[in-house]
Amino acid sequence: MPGIVVSPRDNFEDAYRKFKRQCDRNLIVTEARARQHFETKTEKRKKEKIATRKKILKKLFMLRRYEARL
Repeated sequence: MPGIVVSPRDNFEDAYRKFKRQCDRNLIVTEARARQHFETKTEKRKKEKIATRKKILKKLFMLRRYEARL
């Protein structure tokens, strides 16, 4: 859990900015959004399929880029 130490010279805006930055670094908001709704098996499969396709396309792109340099 993120936490910050506030010095007496820090105002609220600075402390809030530090806290937000720390939350972003720890991916707290992203994880909370992901856990907010129940994900059905169909949605999980769909996301996995999209991720797999994305990986394959990335490999293909890198392979073509490598072959072009030869």
